[in-house]
Amino acid sequence: MSKIKNEPKHKMALIQQIRGQLEQRAIWLALLTREAAEKGLDPKEFGDSSIWKTGCMQGAVLNENTTNLKMLKKNLFTPGARLIFEMDLVESTEDRLSLDFHYCPLVKGWQKLGCSDEEISRLCDVAMMGDRGIGRQFGAHLNLAKTIARGDDICELRYVSDRVEEDTTMVKDLATATERVHE
Repeated sequence: MSKIKNEPKHKMALIQQIRGQLEQRAIWLALLTREAAEKGLDPKEFGDSSIWKTGCMQGAVLNENTTNLKMLKKNLFTPGARLIFEMDLVESTEDRLSLDFHYCPLVKGWQKLGCSDEEISRLCDVAMMGDRGIGRQFGAHLNLAKTIARGDDICELRYVSDRVEEDTTMVKDLATATERVHE
């Protein structure tokens, strides 16, 4: 029995359609990693760095040449995105951006595909490399103390500027991802 609870409260037709598109992309990721594993490739060897690169590319466009995290909120975590992921804005300053997601369409896509809780958690880790790459372009790191994919009630995204706090939890993972990006 799955420990993951992930049911939306907002069910407007347009929101459901957009969520369906995100679910489809989540399914692509799952099927790509499964196919790679069947061919003897370790998805961790290429997935993290590929998604990291995508996040860095997106972040470079979103940041408008600033490290102000208020710009990240404005350009990525828009009112529409907040509806889709049922987000609460907890804190927004130049150096901190804290969001709580109460629903994840990617997790829903993986659930529909029949992924195990363990696979969903792993796929979430890969997908979140994009958010980490985006944060890096703002001179920030992302802390994820809770995720729906691990069975928590929320995804707790905490972007923190490197000016405020050195990233001690993700330094090794980010260094590894960065090495892969530059290979």
